[in-house]
Amino acid sequence: MRKLANGAAMLDVNVNGMLIHPVLVWDEKSAVLIDTGVPGQLQNLRNEMETAGVPFQNLTHVILTHQDIDHIGSLPELQEALGQSLIVYAHETEQPFIEGDKPLIKTDRSRLSDEEFEALPEMAKAFYEVPAPASKVHIPLKGGEELELAGGISVIFTPGHSPGHISLYLKKSNVLVAGDSMYSMYGVLYGPHKETALDLEEAEKSIQHYAAYHVEQVVCYHGGLCNENAGKQLQKLIHQTPRV
Repeated sequence: MRKLANGAAMLDVNVNGMLIHPVLVWDEKSAVLIDTGVPGQLQNLRNEMETAGVPFQNLTHVILTHQDIDHIGSLPELQEALGQSLIVYAHETEQPFIEGDKPLIKTDRSRLSDEEFEALPEMAKAFYEVPAPASKVHIPLKGGEELELAGGISVIFTPGHSPGHISLYLKKSNVLVAGDSMYSMYGVLYGPHKETALDLEEAEKSIQHYAAYHVEQVVCYHGGLCNENAGKQLQKLIHQTPRV
């Protein structure tokens, strides 16, 4: 866990040696978890929340950046543990995938030939071989909403990595939660991950939407925190990517 500001923390969830980074943001009225990790991370999430000083039972909302299994995987466990008091947000395009009405795009076995499947790492194969978790989305989003949660959260529609990917801007702390729209390595910010973006051209154009925000820190789900000259790094990426 790494504190980003008062009422905001980046969580560190270790999945077989790979760190992923949900974000927790809270105030006296609400506690919001952004993304939930792969299946089986309930205890890790609980521990990270406690380390941040937020009791697990105080969690009131989950916002999903998109449908990928490493983002939605532990949501059913959270819903089972917390019951109907937990409110879930996601983009309306992602809703049928998250709720199980459609197969998750990137772990749909029908998209791969036998040769492509056999070439996958064993850890990746496991996601294709188990049923995708189905979870209720209570409030579908379009992008552009201003959520009155934990100091204010702006919803930014950033498709490309997935059709309904969203990013979140934490207004109180000027933190951009980028989800998988970008990635970072050792504090250096990079654009969309070419190998995992469903529509790379659209993903690159989505970076332009960040120009409207005053960003002081960026959290990428893969790679973690970029806080050294984050605003300048982001502006450089914006100038390098195609215009919307």
